[in-house]
Amino acid sequence: MEVILIQDVDNLGGINEVVNVKNGYARNFLLPSKLAVENNASNKKQLEERLKQAKKKEAAMLAVINDVVSKLSASPLKIGAKTGTSGKIFGSVTNLQISRAIREQKGYEIDRKKFRLLKKLKN
Repeated sequence: MEVILIQDVDNLGGINEVVNVKNGYARNFLLPSKLAVENNASNKKQLEERLKQAKKKEAAMLAVINDVVSKLSASPLKIGAKTGTSGKIFGSVTNLQISRAIREQKGYEIDRKKFRLLKKLKN
């Protein structure tokens, strides 16, 4: 029996996938648990609409991300820190300092909890 998964199911498939399972498994577990629906014409239309909406949402999110990337990569950020006579920084540069610098220099608000540093910063 072919079913359309509404939620991710371990060892079977992910959301919005069409999978072929045994009749008993579908009737006794997937359908009553509302993890899947039958693969018929109306459910196929709903699946197509969900995929279409997800694609639109993803395109909008990608546009926002590209806008942020272009704003942030236009020029480098300058973050002040105390240094010793040898030029080494006392302490470290934190997410809070980076978030404030982005807000003040780029005019874009990013929550400090939303990003993490992938590599160490150097002067």
